[in-house]
Formats: sequence, C-alpha cells, structure tokens
Amino acid sequence: MKIVLARIDDRFIHGQVLTRWIKTNAADRIIVVSDEVAADEMRKTLILSVAPSNVKASVVSISKMEKAFHSPRYQNTTAMLLFESPSDIVALIEAGVPIETVNVGGMRFANERKQITKSVSVTKKDIHAFEKLHELGVKLELRQLPSDSSENFIQVLRNETKIK
Repeated sequence: MKIVLARIDDRFIHGQVLTRWIKTNAADRIIVVSDEVAADEMRKTLILSVAPSNVKASVVSISKMEKAFHSPRYQNTTAMLLFESPSDIVALIEAGVPIETVNVGGMRFANERKQITKSVSVTKKDIHAFEKLHELGVKLELRQLPSDSSENFIQVLRNETKIK
C-alpha cells in the first residue's frame, strides 16, 4: 500500500478533503483510522455516507490498518489516511506502518483543549503524541488546504505551549 497523505482532521471526510486534498493526492481509497470511530457504528455510517462515489472509503481500527498495510491484497492501493488524533498515528507507526509526514489540518476546540491555531486545539496527551512523532522523525506540517503554505507544526506547537 502506498500512503499518499496522512492527515489529522477530526471532521474526517468533508469539503476540503473531497474537493482539494483528494485531487492533489490522488488515492484509490480514503481510510479513517481510529479504534474509537471503528467501534461506533453510527459515526462510522455517517462518515462513510459522505464519501465520494469514485473513491472507496473505509473506517478501520489501528490493528486492522496495520494488517491491511502489510497485506499483498492492497500492495497496489494508494490510500489517504485520516486520523482524529496524533496518538492514533503513534500507535500505527509503532505497529510497523511507516509514515514520514503528517498533515495537521483540524482538531476542534473543546474545554479541555488549548487552542494553538484557528483550526487546531490540543490536549496534553496530544502534545506528548506530537512530540513522540517528532522524535520518531515524522515531519509535521500545518496546512489547511493544499494551496496554503506549509508550516512546521512542531515549532508552532512549541511556541504556543512553551515546550522546549
């Protein structure tokens, strides 16, 4: 399997993904990777209902994604992976799926979160997971749309949270 984009966006499949990202990063399949979402039939159904008809879409657990990535059945598949949190990406990499770059697109604000940018808010757990991704050599880019300039997310995060 070839991963053409790994993106954190807790809205998963929505207008930006459908009209911009899928055109810039041609993929046969959009895969939402989340243990939480894979276990929630209602969320899973809602997410899959908005997928474009010309692209296969799946919602899978981290372990199922790891198995699919290594399966000969999917060796010629190009995939866009969508994640809800950086912790899920850490778990997938630790399970043996190589991800070199992560696009940080959107993590909505909630009371327990600190707003880092207009579209990204994080918890302490998220901050630690982003630091772990950085330690693993993963490039973290902040970019809403493919046409936007890419920013170094770890620098933005550290500046806003005063880490290191």
